[in-house]
Amino acid sequence: MASMRDIKRRKESIQSTQQITKAMKLVSTVKLQRAKTRAESSKPYFEKMYETVQSILAKSGNIDHPYLVPNGSDRKAVIVVTSNRGLAGGYNNNVVKLITDSGMPKEQIDIYGLGRKGVETLSRRGYHIEADDSDIMNEPLFSDAVAIGKKVLDAYAAGEVGEIYLAYTVFKNTVVHIPKLVKLLPVEVDMTASEKTETKEAPMNYEPEAEESLDMIIPKYINSTIYGAFIEAVASENGARMQAMDAATSNADEMISTLSLAYNRARQGAITQELTEIISGAEALN
Repeated sequence: MASMRDIKRRKESIQSTQQITKAMKLVSTVKLQRAKTRAESSKPYFEKMYETVQSILAKSGNIDHPYLVPNGSDRKAVIVVTSNRGLAGGYNNNVVKLITDSGMPKEQIDIYGLGRKGVETLSRRGYHIEADDSDIMNEPLFSDAVAIGKKVLDAYAAGEVGEIYLAYTVFKNTVVHIPKLVKLLPVEVDMTASEKTETKEAPMNYEPEAEESLDMIIPKYINSTIYGAFIEAVASENGARMQAMDAATSNADEMISTLSLAYNRARQGAITQELTEIISGAEALN
C-alpha cells in the first residue's frame, strides 16, 4: 500500500494538472465560440458554391476540359488539414485514418500537410510529404487557400498528379465533428434524376467559351472549398479540445476523490496503529 506521503504527492500533482486542463478548457471555449460563429455564418456560402458549380457542370454536357477528365497520372495529391497542437482527443487521428483507411497505396500519395500533428504522424507511417504549410493553421486566410490551391492545380496541370483530395473535419455542432475525404479533381458531377431532366431542357451556354470559363470557375470553386475546410477544421479542433479538456478535468476530480479517500484511510490506519502501540506500551509497564 502506498504511504501517506506518496498519496499526498500524487494528489497534489493531479490537482496541478487539473488547473491546467481547466484553463485549457476555458481558452478552447472562448476560441470555439468565435470559430463556431464564423463556420456557421460562412457555411451557407460554401454549400451554395458547391451546388452552383455542380449545377453548371451538370448542364454542360460532355466538355473535354483538363479539370473534368483524368490526365493519366496515377499519383494522388491529398490536402490534409489537422492541428498544430495535440490534447484534442481523436481529432487529428481521425483525419489521419481517412488517409490510411482509404485504400489508396501510400506509394502513390503526395501529402500537402496543414497541421504539424497530421504531418508528423503520416511521415512516421511512410507517406511522402510534398509540402508542409502547417503555420497556416495558426490563423488561416483565404489567400492561404488560394496558395494551396495553386500548388495542387499546378501539379495537376503538369501531370504530376492525376487526382486531388481534401481531408478535413466537418463541424456539425459543438460535440459532433465528422472527418471527411472529398475528391476535388477531376470534378465529379453529382447528378440526380431531376437534374438530368433539367440538363436536357436547359443546356448551359458559356460566354466566353466553355474552356475559358471553366478555367476561372473551377479554381475559384476549389479555393473556396479549401478555405471552407480551414474554417470548419478550426471550429472542430477547438470543439474537440474543449471536450477533451472537460473529460480530463472530470477524470481528475474522480482521481482526487479516490486519492482523498485512500489518504484518509491511510491516515486512519496510522492513527489506529499508533493508539494500539501506546495502549500496548502502557499495559507492558503495568
